[in-house]
Amino acid sequence: MRVLILVYLLTALPGILSDVQLQESGPALVNPSQTVSLTCTVTGYSITNGNHWWNWIRQVSGYKLEWIGYISSSGSTDSNPSLKSRISITRDTSKNQLFLQLNSVTTEDIATYYCARDTVLSLQYEPRQKPPYRASLHQQVDCQGHLEQEIYIREG
Repeated sequence: MRVLILVYLLTALPGILSDVQLQESGPALVNPSQTVSLTCTVTGYSITNGNHWWNWIRQVSGYKLEWIGYISSSGSTDSNPSLKSRISITRDTSKNQLFLQLNSVTTEDIATYYCARDTVLSLQYEPRQKPPYRASLHQQVDCQGHLEQEIYIREG
């Protein structure tokens, strides 16, 4: 049995694209229970500048966005407790790239995966809820103008 992962890069609408661009890439085919690694290449802004969270988010078709985790401009990470045991978020500052490694993939991982930089509106923090864990509790994620990556996993 193999898991097929199709990657689609969708361009942003003209007029809303900022100078900061993110482009994701990843493999085309993996087996169930294997690991998939996604790369997000950032242009127009250094991933070490400012005080930003570089997020990975996914959306299963027809459902709400699910925050996967982030790596900050300083290199610290945090992730969704429900995924923490299966993911790793790292970066390569020399290439201005972010990486998401998702272990033991299943058909439940079928989703559109986004890489996005946050937009901090305030430094006000609220208590975190139990799952579902939402990024909006401590940050607002700005996906506008960025590229997205769709991942489909099919058994066959």
